[in-house]
Amino acid sequence: MKYKRILLKLSGEALMGKNAYGIDPETLSVYCNDIVDVVKQGVETAIVIGGGNIFRGIQGAAEGFDRVQGDYMGMMATVINSMALQGELEKQGVKVKLLSGLNVHPVTEEMSGRKAGNYLKEGYVVIIAGGTGNPFFTTDTASALRGVEIHADVLLKGTRVDGVYTADPEKVPTATKYDQLTFDEAYEKNLKVMDMTAFTMCKENNLPILVFDMNTPGNLKKVVSGEAIGTLVTR
Repeated sequence: MKYKRILLKLSGEALMGKNAYGIDPETLSVYCNDIVDVVKQGVETAIVIGGGNIFRGIQGAAEGFDRVQGDYMGMMATVINSMALQGELEKQGVKVKLLSGLNVHPVTEEMSGRKAGNYLKEGYVVIIAGGTGNPFFTTDTASALRGVEIHADVLLKGTRVDGVYTADPEKVPTATKYDQLTFDEAYEKNLKVMDMTAFTMCKENNLPILVFDMNTPGNLKKVVSGEAIGTLVTR
């Protein structure tokens, strides 16, 4: 395996499957199958998942919610998704620890980089919920922060497209995919790899970002094995 320790960032919206909201059990099961495959290969795996299938703080603010209140609601949504992931992974025979940047006792343990690292060494999948524990930060930023904290080899951003393109391929059919980019190139071309806070954190801490299609079964294992899938962003 090319990567020994990974931070996998998943979108909450991905769990909806073909539904309009919430969690689709079939989609959840397929995702967890792929995660179990890499764990069985000995890859130390931490996961951060968003909450957009339940509630998005920024969207709530646009609809009249107080931004701080909305962000905390979004953080709670990530806890719900993380619990769903935990349950399905345990069902498939994997040991899981659920940590959180937001104190949700007794459902989660408090997040710390040292604790997460120790659990990873012991063979647990570590799911990190609750964002950064603070409003005004996205789960992209939380995943960058957690990736740096646990000394991950790479931040894997699982999306519904197969990499970073010159434009949104769902809107611009002629858009072309990049196989590899530097952080500076992605910034200069204004490519939306992650939000700027997350992107800068990865750049400053030399944490590569690999954007790939998580919706194709088997892709996660291929990425971790070093196959040329998706778009790799490095220094």
